[in-house]
Amino acid sequence: MSGVEVLLDNNRRWAERVVAERPTFFTDLAAIQSPRFLWIGCSDSRVPANEIVDLAPGELFVHRNVANVVVHTDLNCLSVIEFGVDALAVEHIIVCGHYGCGGVRAAFDNAKIGLIDNWLRHIQDLGEKHRAILGKAATPDAGADRLCELNVLEQARNVCGTTIVQDAWSRGQKLTVHGWIYALTDGRLRDLGFAAAQASDIDPSHARAVGALAS
Repeated sequence: MSGVEVLLDNNRRWAERVVAERPTFFTDLAAIQSPRFLWIGCSDSRVPANEIVDLAPGELFVHRNVANVVVHTDLNCLSVIEFGVDALAVEHIIVCGHYGCGGVRAAFDNAKIGLIDNWLRHIQDLGEKHRAILGKAATPDAGADRLCELNVLEQARNVCGTTIVQDAWSRGQKLTVHGWIYALTDGRLRDLGFAAAQASDIDPSHARAVGALAS
C-alpha cells in the first residue's frame, strides 16, 4: 500500500476502533456540534490541535493558518470566529503559536520565499515594533522564539479587537480570549499570561504579558 491509500486504510481502522469502544459515538457526533473552545493555531503538521489538548472530535472548533495570524481583512479567519462565537457560543478562544515556527522564523530572518512574504509581513512589522525586546536575545534561535511569543500576544489582541468579539462582550456573552504557546520539544503548552474576558482587559493584559517577555 502506498500514497494516499494508507490514509483510507487508517481511517477505516480508526472508525472501527472508535465504534467498538463507543458504539454511538458517530451518531451522537453527527447530531450536534457544541464545542466550548475555539482554537486558532498554526498550520504546522507537528501541532495537531485536538491531540495536544486531548479532546475528541466535536470538542474543539479549529482554525489554522501559517503562523497563526489574525488580521481584520482575513474573511476566512473572521468567518470561523463569527461562527464559533455567534452560532456555537464558544466560551474560550485560544490563540496558540509554537516555538520553532517556520513562518515566524522566515519573518525574523527577513527571508524571501514568495507569495507568503506578504502574509508574513504582519509578523515582520511586529518584529520592528519590538526590536528592543528581540535585541536582548542571546541567539537568533532565541530571538525567533521570542518573536513567536510576541506574535501570539499580538494575534490574541487582534481577536479581541474584532467586531465579533466586541459585539459578544457588549451583549454580555461569556467569552475569554487566551494566548498560549506550544513547545515541540516536550509537547507542553505554556500560558503566556494574556487573558481578556471584556474589552477593558485587553490593554492591561497585553501590556503585562509583553512586559514579562521584556524583563
